[in-house]
Amino acid sequence: MKKMKLIIGASALALIGLVLLAADHIDAPDVTGGSSDITDFYAFQGENTSNLVFVANIQGLLSPSATASASFDENVLIEFNIDNNDDKVEDLVIQAIPRDGKMYFFGPYNPSTTGLTSTLPQDGSEYGVSITPYGSSAIIGSKGGMQFFAGPRDDPFFMDFAQYGEIIAGNAGGFNDPGADTFAGTNVLSVVVEVPKSMIGGSGTINTWVETKTKQ
Repeated sequence: MKKMKLIIGASALALIGLVLLAADHIDAPDVTGGSSDITDFYAFQGENTSNLVFVANIQGLLSPSATASASFDENVLIEFNIDNNDDKVEDLVIQAIPRDGKMYFFGPYNPSTTGLTSTLPQDGSEYGVSITPYGSSAIIGSKGGMQFFAGPRDDPFFMDFAQYGEIIAGNAGGFNDPGADTFAGTNVLSVVVEVPKSMIGGSGTINTWVETKTKQ
């Protein structure tokens, strides 16, 4: 089995409503812009309301000129964790790792280990979809009611950091309407999984979080 070790993770979220978001665009210097740096995590009900969608964005603040050469790191595993009994431990994982121009997906399945260390199944159950090149139409893969995507996309997160700084400094009482989109014109690398709710289980309320892990 291939062991992975956690190097950075996003915050845990309780999936109760239709859309939830965790964002963290500016990290410590060791991880900012790195191949394991998570910028956003989205979890929401799909257009098909029988499905849930999980989105992990990494390598934020990519300029258009830098996006074409940006790539997923083959040593970095992206792992969506799902806790469906509210014990704050993952009951299911969906994993994604790149190899030779494709993103390979595993799960959802019950992991043999939890926490900082992960393993990848060796039973041939993975599904590979070609990573969409920058500027190309999205390549969508599907298997067993699930859909998959991996590739560069415009950063969807909106934040007016200049105005935020003014608020923190006490120079402004709130955000402007409209505000200035600090991330306009920048891109991220996205991994998207749509999965039937029936494959997730639980009572209708789940906790979910995303991590990136690197090989030991």
